[in-house]
Amino acid sequence: MERLSKRVTSMAASETLAMTALARELKEKGKDVISLSIGEPDFNTPETVKEYAKKAIDDNFTHYPPVPGYADLLKAVSNKFKRDNNLDYAPNQIVVSTGGKQSIYQVVMALVNPGDEVIIPTPYWVSYRAIAEMAEGKCVYVPAKLENDFKITPEQLEAAITPKTKLMMFSSPSNPTGMVYSKEELRALAEVIAKHPQMMVMADEIYEHINFVGRHESIAQFDFIKDQVVTVNGVAKGFAMTGWRIGFIGAPVDVAKACGKMQGQITSATGSISQRAALRAMEMDPATSEDILQMRATFQKRRDLVYGLLQQIPGFEVCLPQGAFYFFPKVKSLYGKHVPADSEFAKEYGKTVIENSKDLAFYILLDANVSTVQGSAFGDDDCIRLSYATSEEKLQEACRRIKAAVEAMQ
Repeated sequence: MERLSKRVTSMAASETLAMTALARELKEKGKDVISLSIGEPDFNTPETVKEYAKKAIDDNFTHYPPVPGYADLLKAVSNKFKRDNNLDYAPNQIVVSTGGKQSIYQVVMALVNPGDEVIIPTPYWVSYRAIAEMAEGKCVYVPAKLENDFKITPEQLEAAITPKTKLMMFSSPSNPTGMVYSKEELRALAEVIAKHPQMMVMADEIYEHINFVGRHESIAQFDFIKDQVVTVNGVAKGFAMTGWRIGFIGAPVDVAKACGKMQGQITSATGSISQRAALRAMEMDPATSEDILQMRATFQKRRDLVYGLLQQIPGFEVCLPQGAFYFFPKVKSLYGKHVPADSEFAKEYGKTVIENSKDLAFYILLDANVSTVQGSAFGDDDCIRLSYATSEEKLQEACRRIKAAVEAMQ
């Protein structure tokens, strides 16, 4: 008899975390690996946030918090939604959780019944599919290609909706592509969604502050679908607080209550000290905060650098990302090419032909000592993902190595 549940055995492991772990293992063996696989800012948490956390310890915030979050944090998140997004979410519409991933998990579990259809534009963040499948939903993929800046059209969305559609999940700015939907593009999608009141939307806005095109736009801003939208955000990316594990939702009251009910049985409230740190982060105005502005400017400079370098690599097709800190180059033209017979990839896998994005990612890792992530992890096998959340020096060297490895292919 199988000991483990089918729910777990059928679940795919996170390929982004797997690639990062493999890169770490190679580093420990003495390999000079440059990691472009991890989705984490290489900045430290702002000092003012850390001071809040230190004071919280001294002030004995060491007891169980309320399950949805401290009242003053819920109020601060409500104020943040109004200040940054012009969204009106009352404190009772907000739930603070242990990271954006838990927030997304609870939203999906609260909304999706077995057999419900979940629309996921591709490429998608790896956990969308896994979470939807865990809820026994049926994933319906809508392909967004490089030629359209990795954005789906209203016509594509309309064609994907059926009477069984319960949820759509998407991110803007996007992981893995870095694309950003404009207000006009979101309005066009919202007009389609409004025609299907049985349908909910989960809008993942975790990269909101790493945006190179101006003001971030939220799909919940359109009053005619606001009650169909759950907005997910957190402090990990925009405030360099990945390890603090704080995410939150703004949602219709019934959805927020359902997520709070679920959280009460799974984790209860998230960490008290992290919540106090998040309170300070919510008070920081992204329009004036030097920490946020400097980080965004640094990422934009790196983006421009890497854009030029990737265009010099044979077989790499790239579009200019508008946010986040990723490139998602199309590399399909390299499939079918041969790598050197004495390459580390050939030795490890006993093959010399690159057949797909996983082959290419592992060839680049083993022979160029640069970790990327195969596009198949994100639902698009034509591409690979690279993060530019590291120094300019490392980015230049990584691109040089990748270029050399690709030029060695025949």
